[in-house]
Amino acid sequence: QVQLVESGGGLVQPGGSLRLSCAASGSIFSINAMGWYRQAPGKEREFVARAGPTGTTNYADSVKGRFIISRDNAKNTVYLQMNSLKPEDTAVYYCDADARSIKSSIWYHYWGQGTQVTVSS
Repeated sequence: QVQLVESGGGLVQPGGSLRLSCAASGSIFSINAMGWYRQAPGKEREFVARAGPTGTTNYADSVKGRFIISRDNAKNTVYLQMNSLKPEDTAVYYCDADARSIKSSIWYHYWGQGTQVTVSS
């Protein structure tokens, strides 16, 4: 089994920055892509950014040029550096990963529990 734990959320003023972290733990054999989604109140969960195991990245249009995703494969951790934050970035941010545990030959998709990001003055 693989667990994802996010950290780094909080309250920030418009134009400010936050850095989210998501650490994977458990009986990990391998992790493929890791990424971030978000869900604002009353809205569906939406894609934010994703990082492949070799460093390839892709972003939602709404965050391109403002957010940067990175990962430390040695630590099984993915980061999301969020700059120039806007009130519309307010949401619960969820980490996700495609991973395989030691005792299984099957790849599963895992979610973290989410961390709140609020952008407000």
